[in-house]
Amino acid sequence: MTGDLVGREPADTTIYVEHSGGHRAVRNRLDRASTTYQVYSRHREDAAALAFRVREHLLEDLPGRQVGEALVLDVAEEQAPLYFPDPTSREHSYLGEVALFITEA
Repeated sequence: MTGDLVGREPADTTIYVEHSGGHRAVRNRLDRASTTYQVYSRHREDAAALAFRVREHLLEDLPGRQVGEALVLDVAEEQAPLYFPDPTSREHSYLGEVALFITEA
C-alpha cells in the first residue's frame, strides 16, 4: 500500500489509497471523507481480485474500528471497483471509491 507512486516500479502490485474529498456531515460531530483506492497489477485477474478484496475489507471490517484519533462509524460504497487501465504504464488497474463516516474517538 502506498500514499503516492514515487519510487514504484511498473508491474509492482500496488494498492494506492487517496483522500478525494468530503465534508462535515453533522455539525461538529461527524465528517464524511471520500476515499479512492486503486489497485495496480501485472495481470488483470490479480488486480481485480485484490481490488474486490480491498472493497470487502473497507465495507465489512472498517466500520466500528478506531484508527488513531478517529472512530469509523460507517463506510458506504460510492463506486464498486471498475477496470481503469493506466494510460501511461499500460498496467491493469481497478479503481473504487468509498465514503468514510468518522468522528473523534
